[in-house]
Amino acid sequence: MAASPTRDGPRVNEEIRVPQVRLIDQDGEMQGVMSTRDAQSRAFAVGLDLVEISPNAEPPVAKILDFGKFKYEQQKKKNEAKKKQKVIEIKEIKVRPNIDENDYQVKMRAMKSFIEEGDKVKVTLRFRGREMAHQEIGARVLERIREEMDPVTKVEQFPRMENRQMVMVLSPR
Repeated sequence: MAASPTRDGPRVNEEIRVPQVRLIDQDGEMQGVMSTRDAQSRAFAVGLDLVEISPNAEPPVAKILDFGKFKYEQQKKKNEAKKKQKVIEIKEIKVRPNIDENDYQVKMRAMKSFIEEGDKVKVTLRFRGREMAHQEIGARVLERIREEMDPVTKVEQFPRMENRQMVMVLSPR
């Protein structure tokens, strides 16, 4: 079986070292199986390159085309695919067990805007000093957040203790 290309991109012209290839001409017509040397001479006759499209096929598939144009088209496709993909970030919101109502509303607005942008939200509730003795207060705050965010989010990670803080992760529905 033929080895895959070692450098980035397909093998071109003299780099194709297999005895036979299945040739596709510049118009996209299947020409059938022929020797690599014949395929290369056909490509040079029309002033184009012989490019190995499918190296792992038996025999490998080669196409007559302009290699510079081919590389340009592939780069364009790659950039287009990169543009379309959305990177999901994890935004963190920090709260305290005895959070004031106004502060709570500000944090909720921030969480809603993060969720609308398609990001995940990590809610971290930090306990200080004697607050550790009353973890149920913190659990109630996280439960209230979960209930208010329920229509637009799903809980990816339920509240759990990590050292002196309780952590919960919400993601968009």
